[in-house]
Amino acid sequence: MPDHTPRRWMRSVAAVLLVVGATALSGCAALHSVTSEVSSYGNWPTERKPSATTYAFERLPSQQVDAPLQANVEAAAAPALATAGFTLAATPEAADVMVQVAMQSRLYQSPWRDRWGPYGPYGRVGFGSWYGGGSRFGFGLGMSLEPPMSEMQVDLLIRDKKTTKVLYETHAVRQQNGGWDERLMAPMFAAALKDFPLPAISPRIVSIPLNPQDAESPK
Repeated sequence: MPDHTPRRWMRSVAAVLLVVGATALSGCAALHSVTSEVSSYGNWPTERKPSATTYAFERLPSQQVDAPLQANVEAAAAPALATAGFTLAATPEAADVMVQVAMQSRLYQSPWRDRWGPYGPYGRVGFGSWYGGGSRFGFGLGMSLEPPMSEMQVDLLIRDKKTTKVLYETHAVRQQNGGWDERLMAPMFAAALKDFPLPAISPRIVSIPLNPQDAESPK
Protein backbone atom coordinates (compact mmCIF):
# COMPACT_ATOMS: atom_id res chain seq x y z
CA MET A 1 0.00 0.00 0.00
CA PRO A 2 1.56 3.36 -1.05
CA ASP A 3 2.64 5.78 1.66
CA HIS A 4 0.66 9.02 1.30
CA THR A 5 2.27 10.75 4.31
CA PRO A 6 4.37 13.25 2.25
CA ARG A 7 1.33 14.15 0.15
CA ARG A 8 -0.81 14.68 3.26
CA TRP A 9 1.93 16.82 4.79
CA MET A 10 2.11 19.00 1.67
CA ARG A 11 -1.68 19.40 1.70
CA SER A 12 -1.51 20.48 5.35
CA VAL A 13 1.17 23.06 4.57
CA ALA A 14 -0.84 24.37 1.61
CA ALA A 15 -3.93 24.67 3.79
CA VAL A 16 -2.02 26.66 6.39
CA LEU A 17 -0.59 28.99 3.74
CA LEU A 18 -4.07 29.62 2.36
CA VAL A 19 -5.39 30.45 5.83
CA VAL A 20 -2.44 32.78 6.48
CA GLY A 21 -2.84 34.58 3.16
CA ALA A 22 -6.59 35.00 3.50
CA THR A 23 -6.28 36.28 7.06
CA ALA A 24 -3.60 38.82 6.17
CA LEU A 25 -5.49 40.15 3.15
CA SER A 26 -8.86 40.38 4.87
CA GLY A 27 -7.31 42.07 7.91
CA CYS A 28 -5.51 44.71 5.85
CA ALA A 29 -8.50 45.38 3.64
CA ALA A 30 -10.62 46.26 6.68
CA LEU A 31 -7.90 48.27 8.41
CA HIS A 32 -9.06 51.85 8.95
CA SER A 33 -6.88 52.63 11.95
CA VAL A 34 -3.66 51.35 13.49
CA THR A 35 -3.75 50.52 17.19
CA SER A 36 -0.48 50.30 19.11
CA GLU A 37 0.64 49.85 22.68
CA VAL A 38 2.75 52.89 23.56
CA SER A 39 5.27 53.34 26.37
CA SER A 40 6.96 56.73 26.87
CA TYR A 41 9.58 57.96 29.33
CA GLY A 42 11.47 61.13 30.17
CA ASN A 43 10.80 64.70 31.21
CA TRP A 44 10.75 67.17 28.37
CA PRO A 45 11.79 70.63 29.71
CA THR A 46 8.67 72.78 30.01
CA GLU A 47 10.57 75.88 28.89
CA ARG A 48 11.71 74.17 25.69
CA LYS A 49 9.21 74.61 22.88
CA PRO A 50 9.26 71.90 20.19
CA SER A 51 8.20 74.54 17.64
CA ALA A 52 11.52 76.31 18.28
CA THR A 53 13.58 73.11 18.25
CA THR A 54 15.44 71.68 15.27
CA TYR A 55 16.50 68.06 15.00
CA ALA A 56 18.74 65.76 13.01
CA PHE A 57 18.68 61.98 12.78
CA GLU A 58 21.52 60.04 14.35
CA ARG A 59 22.34 56.46 13.38
CA LEU A 60 23.85 53.73 15.49
CA PRO A 61 26.73 51.78 13.89
CA SER A 62 24.42 48.78 13.36
CA GLN A 63 21.92 51.01 11.55
CA GLN A 64 24.59 52.24 9.15
CA VAL A 65 24.99 48.73 7.75
CA ASP A 66 21.64 48.91 5.92
CA ALA A 67 21.39 52.61 5.11
CA PRO A 68 18.40 52.31 2.69
CA LEU A 69 16.28 50.55 5.31
CA GLN A 70 17.22 53.08 7.98
CA ALA A 71 16.36 55.90 5.58
CA ASN A 72 12.87 54.39 5.23
CA VAL A 73 12.48 54.26 9.02
CA GLU A 74 13.55 57.91 9.33
CA ALA A 75 11.17 58.94 6.54
CA ALA A 76 8.32 57.19 8.39
CA ALA A 77 9.17 59.04 11.63
CA ALA A 78 9.55 62.50 10.04
CA PRO A 79 5.78 63.30 9.75
CA ALA A 80 5.22 62.47 13.44
CA LEU A 81 8.14 64.71 14.44
CA ALA A 82 6.72 67.53 12.30
CA THR A 83 3.29 67.09 13.89
CA ALA A 84 4.93 67.34 17.32
CA GLY A 85 6.38 70.69 16.25
CA PHE A 86 9.98 69.81 15.39
CA THR A 87 11.78 71.15 12.32
CA LEU A 88 14.48 69.23 10.47
CA ALA A 89 17.79 71.10 10.74
CA ALA A 90 19.60 72.15 7.57
CA THR A 91 22.67 70.24 8.79
CA PRO A 92 23.30 67.91 11.76
CA GLU A 93 25.67 70.52 13.18
CA ALA A 94 22.83 73.06 13.35
CA ALA A 95 20.41 70.75 15.19
CA ASP A 96 19.26 71.40 18.75
CA VAL A 97 18.45 67.75 19.44
CA MET A 98 19.48 64.43 17.95
CA VAL A 99 16.85 61.79 17.18
CA GLN A 100 17.45 58.06 16.97
CA VAL A 101 14.74 55.86 15.43
CA ALA A 102 14.49 52.12 14.94
CA MET A 103 12.05 49.54 13.66
CA GLN A 104 11.92 45.95 14.86
CA SER A 105 9.78 43.14 13.48
CA ARG A 106 9.30 39.43 13.72
CA LEU A 107 6.90 36.73 12.55
CA TYR A 108 6.12 33.76 14.75
CA GLN A 109 3.66 30.94 15.36
CA SER A 110 2.28 31.86 18.75
CA PRO A 111 0.59 29.71 21.40
CA TRP A 112 -0.39 32.91 23.22
CA ARG A 113 -3.81 34.16 22.23
CA ASP A 114 -4.31 36.85 24.87
CA ARG A 115 -4.16 40.54 23.92
CA TRP A 116 -0.70 41.06 25.44
CA GLY A 117 1.16 38.29 23.61
CA PRO A 118 4.22 36.47 24.98
CA TYR A 119 5.84 39.49 26.66
CA GLY A 120 3.12 40.38 29.15
CA PRO A 121 1.30 43.70 29.64
CA TYR A 122 4.46 45.80 29.33
CA GLY A 123 5.49 44.57 25.90
CA ARG A 124 9.04 44.01 24.71
CA VAL A 125 10.54 47.44 25.19
CA GLY A 126 14.07 48.00 23.95
CA PHE A 127 15.93 50.06 21.40
CA GLY A 128 16.85 48.18 18.25
CA SER A 129 17.45 44.86 20.01
CA TRP A 130 15.94 42.79 17.19
CA TYR A 131 16.08 45.41 14.48
CA GLY A 132 15.12 44.50 10.93
CA GLY A 133 12.71 42.22 9.13
CA GLY A 134 14.08 38.83 10.12
CA SER A 135 11.47 36.11 10.58
CA ARG A 136 11.54 33.35 13.16
CA PHE A 137 8.76 31.13 11.84
CA GLY A 138 8.46 27.50 10.77
CA PHE A 139 5.97 24.69 10.22
CA GLY A 140 5.93 21.31 11.93
CA LEU A 141 3.94 18.15 11.32
CA GLY A 142 2.02 18.72 14.52
CA MET A 143 1.34 22.38 13.79
CA SER A 144 -1.82 24.28 14.57
CA LEU A 145 -3.87 25.89 11.83
CA GLU A 146 -3.71 29.19 13.71
CA PRO A 147 -2.22 31.90 11.45
CA PRO A 148 1.18 33.29 12.46
CA MET A 149 1.45 36.43 14.54
CA SER A 150 3.53 39.38 13.45
CA GLU A 151 4.91 41.96 15.83
CA MET A 152 6.31 45.36 14.94
CA GLN A 153 7.91 47.87 17.25
CA VAL A 154 9.11 51.39 16.51
CA ASP A 155 11.45 53.23 18.86
CA LEU A 156 12.25 56.93 19.08
CA LEU A 157 14.83 58.61 21.31
CA ILE A 158 15.43 62.37 21.60
CA ARG A 159 18.53 63.72 23.31
CA ASP A 160 20.01 67.17 23.73
CA LYS A 161 22.83 67.72 21.26
CA LYS A 162 25.03 69.76 23.60
CA THR A 163 24.63 67.78 26.83
CA THR A 164 23.76 64.39 25.23
CA LYS A 165 21.06 64.04 27.91
CA VAL A 166 18.10 61.89 26.92
CA LEU A 167 15.00 64.10 26.94
CA TYR A 168 12.36 61.69 25.69
CA GLU A 169 12.06 58.01 24.85
CA THR A 170 9.00 56.37 23.35
CA HIS A 171 8.06 52.98 21.87
CA ALA A 172 5.01 51.71 20.00
CA VAL A 173 4.31 47.98 19.65
CA ARG A 174 1.70 46.32 17.44
CA GLN A 175 0.77 42.64 17.18
CA GLN A 176 -1.56 41.20 14.57
CA ASN A 177 -2.44 38.04 12.70
CA GLY A 178 -0.59 37.54 9.44
CA GLY A 179 2.40 39.41 8.07
CA TRP A 180 3.66 42.90 8.80
CA ASP A 181 3.69 45.91 6.49
CA GLU A 182 6.32 48.68 6.44
CA ARG A 183 3.53 51.20 5.76
CA LEU A 184 2.43 50.73 9.37
CA MET A 185 5.61 52.45 10.57
CA ALA A 186 4.33 56.01 10.00
CA PRO A 187 1.09 55.62 12.02
CA MET A 188 3.01 53.76 14.71
CA PHE A 189 5.47 56.65 15.05
CA ALA A 190 2.45 58.97 15.16
CA ALA A 191 1.08 56.89 18.05
CA ALA A 192 4.44 56.96 19.81
CA LEU A 193 4.50 60.79 19.75
CA LYS A 194 0.78 61.45 20.09
CA ASP A 195 0.98 62.62 23.71
CA PHE A 196 4.34 64.40 23.40
CA PRO A 197 5.55 66.27 25.41
CA LEU A 198 2.94 65.62 28.11
CA PRO A 199 3.50 62.72 30.51
CA ALA A 200 1.14 59.80 29.95
CA ILE A 201 0.34 56.41 31.43
CA SER A 202 2.66 53.69 30.14
CA PRO A 203 1.80 51.36 28.62
CA ARG A 204 -1.33 52.75 26.97
CA ILE A 205 -3.35 51.95 23.85
CA VAL A 206 -3.27 54.55 21.06
CA SER A 207 -5.20 54.37 17.76
CA ILE A 208 -4.26 56.42 14.70
CA PRO A 209 -6.73 56.75 11.77
CA LEU A 210 -5.36 55.75 8.38
CA ASN A 211 -5.58 57.72 5.17
CA PRO A 212 -7.75 55.96 2.54
CA GLN A 213 -4.70 55.09 0.41
CA ASP A 214 -2.94 53.56 3.41
CA ALA A 215 -5.95 51.39 4.27
CA GLU A 216 -5.71 49.41 1.00
CA SER A 217 -4.39 45.88 1.05
CA PRO A 218 -0.62 45.60 0.54
CA LYS A 219 0.49 44.56 -2.89
